Parts: sequence; C-alpha cells; structure tokens
Amino acid sequence: MTNSPPPAASPLSYKSAGVDIDAGDALVERIKPLARKTMREGVLAGIGGFGALFEVPKRYKEPVLVSGTDGVGTKLKLAFEWNMHDTVGIDLVAMSVNDVLVQGAEPLFFLDYFACGKLDVDTAAAVIGGIAKGCELSGCALIGGETAEMPGMYPAGEYDLAGFAVGAVEKSKILSGADVKPGDVVLGLASSGVHSNGFSLVRKCLERAAGQFPDTLDGKPFKQALMEPTRLYVKNVLAALAAHPIKALAHITGGGLLENIPRVLPEDCAARLVKGSWPQTELFAWLQNTAGIDDIEMNRTFNNGIGMVVVIDAAHAAACAQTLRDAGEAVYEIGAIVSVQVGAAKVTVG
Repeated sequence: MTNSPPPAASPLSYKSAGVDIDAGDALVERIKPLARKTMREGVLAGIGGFGALFEVPKRYKEPVLVSGTDGVGTKLKLAFEWNMHDTVGIDLVAMSVNDVLVQGAEPLFFLDYFACGKLDVDTAAAVIGGIAKGCELSGCALIGGETAEMPGMYPAGEYDLAGFAVGAVEKSKILSGADVKPGDVVLGLASSGVHSNGFSLVRKCLERAAGQFPDTLDGKPFKQALMEPTRLYVKNVLAALAAHPIKALAHITGGGLLENIPRVLPEDCAARLVKGSWPQTELFAWLQNTAGIDDIEMNRTFNNGIGMVVVIDAAHAAACAQTLRDAGEAVYEIGAIVSVQVGAAKVTVG
C-alpha cells in the first residue's frame, strides 16, 4: 500500500516569502534621479549595473586611493521612534567622507547598503535621498549600493545602514601627521550637534529625562537638535588644504577629542586643549546636566562641540582659520601641540 500524496497547497513565491521584488524595482526608479544629481568627473557607469565604474580623474599625477566605511549606529533607534528618516543618510555619508578627508583626500564616490525586514519604499527613498544629498554636498558621486529585504532579520519598521567611500590624494600630499611638532596650533571646527556617535548614552539621557524635554536647544526644536546630521567638512577643508600648509586633521567621532586627536600625532607629541576656548552648546549642556556626565566622559564620548580638528604651524594658523570662517565654518583656536614623553597622556583639557 502506497502513501497518498499530500494535498495540493498554494504555490509559493518570493513575495509570499516576504520579499517584494516589485517594491525594490520601484525604489531603484525613485532613487535614480537623486543619484544623477551627484554625478561628477570620473563616473563611467553608475546605479543599475552589477558594478559601478569610476575612472580616477586625469588631473592626478600620482593618485593614492583612500577608502572609508561606517554606519550610523544607534542614532537609527531615534529615527525609528520619531519617524525622522530624511537626514540619517547624510550622517552615513559624512561619517565616511570626513574620515577620508583627514588623509588629505578628495572623496570621489560612495556606495550604500540598506537592509530591512520588509521594504517600505517611502522610508527607503527618504533615507537614500539623504544619502544623495550628502554626496552632493561633499562633491562625491553616489554610484551604487544594495537594498536588501530580509524577512525575519529586522523588527517591523527598522532598518540598518552602512556606507563605503573612496577618495584620492596625490601621493606627495598625504596627511600623516608625521611633521606635527611642539608649538603647532590646534584649531577646532564646530560640529552641528552630536553627529552620529554616543547615541547609546544619548538614549540613556532621554530615559533619565523621562519626557521632560526643553522645547528648543540652540534655536532648533528638541528632536531636530538631537537628529541634526553630521556636518560635512569636505569642500571647505579641501579649499583650506589647497591654500595653507595644514599638517594634520582629525575627525572627532567615537572616542571624542581624547581618543581621535592622538591618532594623528607623533609619539612624542600631545595636544593641550584649553577648556572654555570653544563654547558649550545648549545641546551638550543639556546632555551633561541631565545625566551628570563629567567633563572627561563628555570629551571621550561626544565631539562636545568640535567635529573636526586642524593642526597647523602657528605662523599660518590665523590665515587658515580665516579661510575656513570665510567658507562658513565656525573656527576656534582650542590649544597647542606640546612635547611629552612616550606613554604620557596624548590629550588634556584644562
């Protein structure tokens, strides 16, 4: 006696399994015009192919490629909670292109990775619209990416982001910080807010505040102040690099001032920063006061108001600062480079 076959079941499809190819196609069509706005010299083939093609501009004589990759971190949790998706893409771009910039490199192109459990085309288009805006503001072409719909991998309404940037710099103009010496001046470029680091602590501050939030911080609605995207320093700093002998740059991200500045200093040099030489914004004052965060923790968790650091010879510091101010940056002389024994503290604020 043979077993009877199982009763006929409805045929399965990728869509019934949770992946909507049509929605993905619709998203691609939505973002193509956004990507076109970022096109620049060197792009040979962009979004739509299996791989994007880019030719290093011929004006480079000895080009060295510089790459960087990053995400947005737990700032995304607030984007989900507050339904604010249009600027986290700028954060994504800024985290990578600002890192590439500190080597002295011009960002050339960018690729993104957007992953979710179920694709919401409107949300994804808002996020990628921010990515395109960030690329446009930094002169960087958005030439490709990946949208991954993975049922069961992410909670409903949530997604993750990653980005990858490639830049180029003349070999002779790579910034390594090797020629930094005692007496050099440390300039600080103001941040636009928390940027995209320290949000696990920010969220704890929000919990402690228990809904007792100020209406505004630094002239912006409270939520907007916290979600303000990472400042893109690329165009203004590239202009300063072309005009002045900058020795080193440091992008102030995770680890804050205390852990990022040492990455560009020789072993026998340290940065002595002067407390109060740059203003504490209402936003950072609120975070510090709400959670009782001490000064050291503020300076090693957050950018604390300084998003990019410039190290330059004292003879050129004032002119460089003026170039940056004329371009729209808020610039402060925040300290100087001093000589220290190897193993001593690399950054102090006092």
